[in-house]
Amino acid sequence: MSEFPLYALSEEHQAIREAVRDVCDAKVAPYAAAVDEEARYPREAAEALQASDFHAPHVPEEYGGAGADALATCLVIEEVARACVSSSLIPAVNKLGSLPVQIAGSEELKKTYLTKLAAGEGGFSYCLSEPDAGSDAGGMKTRAVRDGDDWVLDGVKRWITNAEESEYYTVMAVTDPEQGTRGGITAFVVEKSDEGVSFGAPEKKLGIKGSPTKEVYLDKVRVPDSRRIGDVGEGFSIAMRTLDHTRVTIAAQAVGVAQGALDYALDYAQERQQFGKNIAEFQGLQFMLADMGMKVEAARQITYAAAGRSERGDADLTFFGAAAKCFASDAAMEVTTNAVQILGGYGYTRDYPVERMMRDAKITQIYEGTNQVQRIVMARQLLAGIQSKI
Repeated sequence: MSEFPLYALSEEHQAIREAVRDVCDAKVAPYAAAVDEEARYPREAAEALQASDFHAPHVPEEYGGAGADALATCLVIEEVARACVSSSLIPAVNKLGSLPVQIAGSEELKKTYLTKLAAGEGGFSYCLSEPDAGSDAGGMKTRAVRDGDDWVLDGVKRWITNAEESEYYTVMAVTDPEQGTRGGITAFVVEKSDEGVSFGAPEKKLGIKGSPTKEVYLDKVRVPDSRRIGDVGEGFSIAMRTLDHTRVTIAAQAVGVAQGALDYALDYAQERQQFGKNIAEFQGLQFMLADMGMKVEAARQITYAAAGRSERGDADLTFFGAAAKCFASDAAMEVTTNAVQILGGYGYTRDYPVERMMRDAKITQIYEGTNQVQRIVMARQLLAGIQSKI
């Protein structure tokens, strides 16, 4: 019988995981509780990730980046989220915001902005949602009107992660209201320093308190045509293609926070004593731990499978991206909630990290497309026969 190759991370990918974990253990995890309690941007993590080139690992080497593939980028985000979900939004949102430039931008745009991002000269946020356009992204009202060699943008973007911290923003705007999503939306790069750009107050959120979420106001913001991403009218297509890839990074984030909660629950269960023995010896609790471990590993495997499809640009990426994001985030919510249960009363207090992890995990079921939307996406892919045939 021929030897069957066992699936495993490559030595390079395993080395990346270990390197990120070392950075996180030293420079991210020690500040995670304070970042949450004070609802402040994780400066320590931002500096540590930038110093180790983990702040935007996806940027290609030709633009000064680390050139990490999709799986390596997921490993970075997973490991950071294991320590602090707010901090994991630094590499995650830098990919989300800049990927449209990488996918469809001109060479001039790539050299300008991907190089700056890789060099740590400013983060990159993504502006798609609006007050009346959430799941229905095509209902956006932000306008971009051509004026000579420039475009003038007016509107409001909502739920923008790392708003005001980021220097650069990919903004989707309506350029032809008659065309709608099929040719009526165009993407642009807007800079924080552009005249007419301002920001709302930070949202008071359940979790990810260290990652500012604000509205972005665009008041007659003049942008040169050279900052247009892709062709006029191609914006919605670029936005959806971007999300196909970046939903995989949210899955990785969910895996990371779930693993962090499981790790803590395992340690606690082996130390906490009741009725004269460690609570880990009780079968009811063992079943909980078993289910948690099973869900985490299943989520990890579908996430890595989706990352491979992202890297290759496979035809079934849309299904796998949606499936990974949906399954992993649902698993993260269940695992973190069970971790709180295992710690009992202690789990319900801010003296222990699992309640923070539970609050942080919830957002992974909502942003970059709610899990209800993901199920719609998956169903459409299945009905169209696009999912891979095994």
